[in-house]
Amino acid sequence: MESSLRDKYEVVIGLEVHAQLKTKSKIFAPDGTEFGKDPNSETSPITLGMPGVLPVLNKEVVNMGILTGLALNCEIPERCKFDRKQYFYPDLPKGYQISQYDEPICVNGYIDIKGKRIGITRAHLEEDAGKLVHAGADGIAGSSYSLVDLNRAGTPLLEIVSEPDMRSSDEARAYMEELRNIVRYIGVCDGNLEEGSMRCDANISIMPKGSKVFGTRAEIKNVNSFSALQRAIEYEIDRQIEIVEEGGEVVQETRLWDDNSRETKSMRGKEDAHDYRYFPEPDLMPLMISREWVQEIKDKMPELPEAKRQRYMGLGLSEYDASVIVEQMGLALFFDEVLKLGATPKIAVNFIMGEIAAYLKEDHIEITETKLTPENLVELISLIEKNTISNNIGKQIIVDMMKTGEKASEIVEKRGLSQISDESAIKEICQKVADANPEQVAKYKSGKVQLLGFFVGQVMKETKGRANPKAVNDLMKEILG
Repeated sequence: MESSLRDKYEVVIGLEVHAQLKTKSKIFAPDGTEFGKDPNSETSPITLGMPGVLPVLNKEVVNMGILTGLALNCEIPERCKFDRKQYFYPDLPKGYQISQYDEPICVNGYIDIKGKRIGITRAHLEEDAGKLVHAGADGIAGSSYSLVDLNRAGTPLLEIVSEPDMRSSDEARAYMEELRNIVRYIGVCDGNLEEGSMRCDANISIMPKGSKVFGTRAEIKNVNSFSALQRAIEYEIDRQIEIVEEGGEVVQETRLWDDNSRETKSMRGKEDAHDYRYFPEPDLMPLMISREWVQEIKDKMPELPEAKRQRYMGLGLSEYDASVIVEQMGLALFFDEVLKLGATPKIAVNFIMGEIAAYLKEDHIEITETKLTPENLVELISLIEKNTISNNIGKQIIVDMMKTGEKASEIVEKRGLSQISDESAIKEICQKVADANPEQVAKYKSGKVQLLGFFVGQVMKETKGRANPKAVNDLMKEILG
């Protein structure tokens, strides 16, 4: 779409994020929550909605809800309650969902992203639905029947609803990424978008620039990656602008994002709260949350992503390096262990952001899937600082350390990689390199001092990277005059 058309409108975005809580059992039933089990093997009469069964609230779900609310700067009311949300769908066995409506567990929070505060209206607890598996391809519609898997039904969810404070797909992605970081660092959700343990619905509308009245919103479902979220928002913005520019009206509806065709498709007219006929859940008493309970959880709050970023930057890391490490929680936890063992932060981060990150990316693995330990990396850094080996040698052996789990000292001894620091031996090699390159020597002496790098490189090549770089520089300058 032409940028001039985009410039006429302001985009308004709010996100509803469902985070699947990492409890061992479901929110109201004893059956397990492990992903990937055989269909319908993680069910019980309570999950299946059999006559006469009663829900029993899982206390750990409440603990995780309070912890998340505190991490999102929310108020935790002294009272919350559960409600029945009425709707029929094949993967909802009871014909209603136990959720929270007018008295949620968390209210009035916020996240700061890139200097902007995004408000959080509420976060409420609820049970998940099951899943339909479409099968029996008939060559026309793609499937001729559907099967239901109720393993996911009853899994605890925390739905986090933002204020409509975002104004671009970039802001929406940044908010979603930071929210994922937070729930992972506090240990309440693994944030795996591909497995559906974190899902996002985006509410998008447009209004003329300068207007104070929001346009009619469309809700986009089926968004399962950060890049898909951005693509869906960008498509929906263009779709709504096109409708308005042609004199039409955007209708309130729920749309699905199809990442293959890269477009949103109408699913159903958007329901309002009254369509669900909410009423208080008669089988669960209102939940009273004491201030002592909240404080007890607050006292156990781990370091949050933004605090970790600031701490890393205080150690001399750039904002970029700090952000990249925090984004990959495994790397951040590994880095923290390395720091606890007394390693120099800058050298450690150079390895983590350099050779280690490249290896992990190439093999599509986490650092916990390698054999590198914090102790072994610290020993490698120590060998470099003591001039036992050069930094280049360290870069050469770090991948082997990740593959085999060997100590740096063992590899260095086995391969004879100790740094050559004997000045007489280095001087002899420097002289040899100078004698072999008379033309470059003449150019250097005529003023092309940048050729020093060439000579140093030749010496390092001759010594297979083992010569002390500082000694090579000093001695080479001396020989070249």
